[in-house]
Amino acid sequence: MNKNLFVTVLTYPAPSSNYRGESEENRTVLQKIAKGKQEYTIISPESIRNALREMLIKAGQPSNRKRLHNETQLAVEFKEFPNAEKYADDFLFGFMVADNEAIKKNKGMPAKRDSVLRMNMAVALTPYRFDATFHQSPLNAGDSTWKNSSTSALLHREVAHTAYQYPFALAGSDCKAKPDWIKALLAAIAQLSDVAGGHARSYYEMAPKSVVARLTPSLIAGYNTYGFNEQGQFKDLDRLNDDDLPGDEFWVGGEIVREMDEAEKTRLTDKKVKLYENPQKMFAAIADAFLKSEAK
Repeated sequence: MNKNLFVTVLTYPAPSSNYRGESEENRTVLQKIAKGKQEYTIISPESIRNALREMLIKAGQPSNRKRLHNETQLAVEFKEFPNAEKYADDFLFGFMVADNEAIKKNKGMPAKRDSVLRMNMAVALTPYRFDATFHQSPLNAGDSTWKNSSTSALLHREVAHTAYQYPFALAGSDCKAKPDWIKALLAAIAQLSDVAGGHARSYYEMAPKSVVARLTPSLIAGYNTYGFNEQGQFKDLDRLNDDDLPGDEFWVGGEIVREMDEAEKTRLTDKKVKLYENPQKMFAAIADAFLKSEAK
């Protein structure tokens, strides 16, 4: 039976100006959503996937797409028509070709493909507090051969100090064809950084501080995939018992395990939950278990 992997990652908190929206005059605005009566900053799954693509390229995985940094607008370049059999990024992240001429020239090749990696947006753990920073952009003066403006400018940037949590899922039936690429993807998520990094000026790690995962034949996660509270606790772990969720399908790693009291560790271990103090080691172990289950 195919197994599916559901994971919720909690990052470490840090100051963040990641994933900005359109500027309002000289004010750089963070993108946000409302939960109840408060607003929370977000980071899109598209920006996370883009960072993963770059990490996989650096890890030596075959990639069809690359970012062009010297164009006057956001731009990418493809080596050839998308091919999920040949390129890891086409296989993992999907594609859509709308160019009818290219589709005709590559008759028999799929023009679109869903992403194997299903991911939702990263949402801040704490509400946005209307914090902002100011800094000044100097005038290009003297013998400068180019000038952006006739005066210096005061720049106003929204910023938040928060952790983020984000869920993702992988269906076993989608992954069995390319196990090495899936393993590389999970290793990249375990070390994720450089996501929506404010035009390379902002350093914010998206790698896990804590992580909760379920490896299961179920088609749904069955737990709150945004279940971490502001203290980094995951309430749905209480549901791992004989009457609710099967403990032997769950993996828990990182700070949530390191700070867990001995009674709770014993309870979860008795329910056959896999506990890891180090989240990177947990990702490596769950990748082996996931891909082994699909090889049978």
